[in-house]
Amino acid sequence: MHTDQRQDGRELNRKKQADRKASGSAGPFPYARMAERQDALDRLDLQFRWGGYGIRVLRCHLASFPPGHIIPFHKHSEYEFHFIPKGKGKVILGDQVYDLHEGLFYLTGPDMLHYQESAPDEPMHELCLHLEIVPLEADVQPTGWGDELEAAEARDCIAALGRLPAAPVVDRFHAMNGFLEAYRIWEEQPIGFYTLLKQAIVQILLRTVRALDGADGRTGIPERDMGFHRYQLATQYIQDNESMPISLEQVAEAIGISSRQLQRIFRSEGQTTFRDYLEHTRLTAICSELLLTDKAIEEIAIAHGYANPNYLYPVFKSKYEVTPSAYRKIHAGEHGAASHSQ
Repeated sequence: MHTDQRQDGRELNRKKQADRKASGSAGPFPYARMAERQDALDRLDLQFRWGGYGIRVLRCHLASFPPGHIIPFHKHSEYEFHFIPKGKGKVILGDQVYDLHEGLFYLTGPDMLHYQESAPDEPMHELCLHLEIVPLEADVQPTGWGDELEAAEARDCIAALGRLPAAPVVDRFHAMNGFLEAYRIWEEQPIGFYTLLKQAIVQILLRTVRALDGADGRTGIPERDMGFHRYQLATQYIQDNESMPISLEQVAEAIGISSRQLQRIFRSEGQTTFRDYLEHTRLTAICSELLLTDKAIEEIAIAHGYANPNYLYPVFKSKYEVTPSAYRKIHAGEHGAASHSQ
């Protein structure tokens, strides 16, 4: 009987040591600096939009409890995140009793009745974050530039908070580091103070749910259609550099693929070839110069990649059925009338 109890005790100690190792705890107490101004972050009126939610930070601080200190049963209407960076004790969530030690965290969501007590022989520290999370109006729609992705991720995260079990778990993804980051931001007061603090709070939320939540139902990571994306990169490179000598190999190297692969992309995505697209880009720019400037045709040809100006004439006539000079005469009146009208 006693042998079994000793084995159980050793197994429990090994489990606690493994938990502490997984939480990344270090020897020196890294959060001691937060004790200098424990209410520093609490004094900030920090509220922000995250996707379709309004986040209001009610409290964000390091609390220290002497040995045997009791916080009697109570509950909150907001979310309360509890992280234990040092010490030990116990917590009662509902009617279940759990041991607490360094590296654990637990969440008491709205109206979760809970009780906390530090060990009789050791003080306990707690990083505490109280958040009010308010769904915003349904008619406020994302406006692009990734807003819809952020809204989906915020929705996934808040939904995951509701699925977290009412029990302490290991802070495997170091969410509590967000507290120290937020405190450093307050100390340094850098440019972008408000945005950086928002990011620190959001990181705490995301790392908290990451510790337990699976991938089911999660918004997928956005992925590009790489063929079309490379076609866009290649055509933009051509447009930016059409005035200089350009080869298929040069463009392929610039976007990190083989020349054969790039030629296939032009056929599949643009229904054209590299050579035809380059020629089309140059001729379009030349047409614009013929109408907008009085430059000599030879000068325009050289400025748009035709090292031998004589080569421009057959290429131009093949596409537009007139010579560059005839094109200028035919359309000059139209361009002048349009400019006068504008």
